[in-house]
Amino acid sequence: MDDLLNLIRNTLGSGQDWQWKLFLSVALVLIILLLRKLVLIIAFRRFDDIKVRYYWRKVSLYITFMLILLAAVRIWFVGFEDWPTYLGLLSAGLAIALAAPITNLAGWAFIIWRRPFSVGDRIEIGQVKGDVIDQRVFMFTVMEVGNWVDADQSTGRVVHVPNGKIFTEPLANYSKGFQYIWDEVAVLITFESDWRKAKEILTEIAVRNAEHLTKKAEQGVQKAAEKFMIFYKNLTPTVYTSVRDCGVLLTLRYLCVPRRRRSTQQSIWEDILEAFAQHDDIDFAYPTQRFYNNVSEGKEGTKPGKG
Repeated sequence: MDDLLNLIRNTLGSGQDWQWKLFLSVALVLIILLLRKLVLIIAFRRFDDIKVRYYWRKVSLYITFMLILLAAVRIWFVGFEDWPTYLGLLSAGLAIALAAPITNLAGWAFIIWRRPFSVGDRIEIGQVKGDVIDQRVFMFTVMEVGNWVDADQSTGRVVHVPNGKIFTEPLANYSKGFQYIWDEVAVLITFESDWRKAKEILTEIAVRNAEHLTKKAEQGVQKAAEKFMIFYKNLTPTVYTSVRDCGVLLTLRYLCVPRRRRSTQQSIWEDILEAFAQHDDIDFAYPTQRFYNNVSEGKEGTKPGKG
């Protein structure tokens, strides 16, 4: 580096110090950018995976930025005796004036270090939920899901989230750890329906649609338990019974892949509709108004004058 500096100084003349510094800065920037371009060309020829190419672009960009910064400091501050003090005072002023960008920069460093999420993960942070599609120094970008669209499907909106949110907002990652979510389908039937038969039908439907995930989920729990305190003893589909004003509520609880939640619900509901249509003693309940005559409809022990 010193030999190169002396060569440029002699070429342009020592009296024009700022000129050779500017020339050398531009030359080094172009050389570094050219090297990054060559590295990316070689990497893209070897790797076809979009995610791998994305990481090559990002890592090479960070390295390029650091090299340019170091080169600029080496060129413009060489021979400046008090430049550490100057930089210290400058940094203190910038820390006050640029608190938000510095927080976002710290958030970026935390994301790179701790890896709470990666590109491709489905996350929810604060009021934003979606698939991470990009990470940058000051923000990350998600393709939004949910919001006004039901069952966690994409809205089509791209949302940019400041990296500093990682310190102030709760973060949920659908893709790391357990990798599955519990979903529920609530089916309300009338009091007159054979709820035991309906429960058996729902259990069979749940097993048919979700049991194939049980073994994978068990392996996922064992793997996640190595890092997190996750305890799940029963991962098989279950149907719970409760009572509501309009009838008997049967809640089907099952495991599903986060990105297939809507398609899984659709399959389950179609099976339920087809199965219930074949039984005259099972009917869906909904808010209605009826008049109840205890004398003619009530149980013998509850009629007036009995008991």
